[in-house]
Amino acid sequence: MKEKLMESIVENVLQGRRNEEDEGIEEDYTGKPGVAELTQQALDNGIDTNTILLDGLSKGMELVGQKYETGEYFIPDMLTAAEAVEAGMEVMEPHLAGKGESEGKGKVVMATVEKDLHDIGKNLVCIMLKGAGFSVVDLGIDVPSARIVEAVEEEKAGLIGLSALLNTTMVNMEDVVKELEKKGIRDKVKVIIGGAPTSEDFAKEIGADGYGKDAFAAIRVAEQLLKTGGDS
Repeated sequence: MKEKLMESIVENVLQGRRNEEDEGIEEDYTGKPGVAELTQQALDNGIDTNTILLDGLSKGMELVGQKYETGEYFIPDMLTAAEAVEAGMEVMEPHLAGKGESEGKGKVVMATVEKDLHDIGKNLVCIMLKGAGFSVVDLGIDVPSARIVEAVEEEKAGLIGLSALLNTTMVNMEDVVKELEKKGIRDKVKVIIGGAPTSEDFAKEIGADGYGKDAFAAIRVAEQLLKTGGDS
């Protein structure tokens, strides 16, 4: 039963099906249980949340990532799959509260920097971080540097993820690094940046610890950084 349910969750993540009303990427799945219903079935059958997270939702997104990297999937497919994962996470949320299971890999503060109102990329990374087992604090868009650092201190986060879509706003990413230094906590927190105008070189230039060229790369960098001592 457990294996079959996990396989079904993986399949429906690949199809981008949040619930039974969704059609699916490849063919008409309408009427069959989607990720939300399958996640609830798994919980009802006593399957623990870590198993659902790792063997179902995360495994599904790993396969989506592979398909994206080989050119079989495109950004819209990736987004629908991430939304399906989010539907499963919402079902599990009451069961994760207070257990610390969603913080297994560390806590991440995510934000689109000040004066930038774009959030699609950031939202995708947030969903995928949760699906990969991180605890995520999403501050939203147009977030001042001081507020980001304040949230890091409040949440005792080990990682900051910064997003920007404009050349004129990506410079504000450096302000976050400087604010961390000013507060004397730069060595306790890792910083990842991402967004269309950013690059590996820009990350090094402003003193960030990592760069994610896309959502999948961001997750890999986050895992690597927190594994090497960025977690608090």
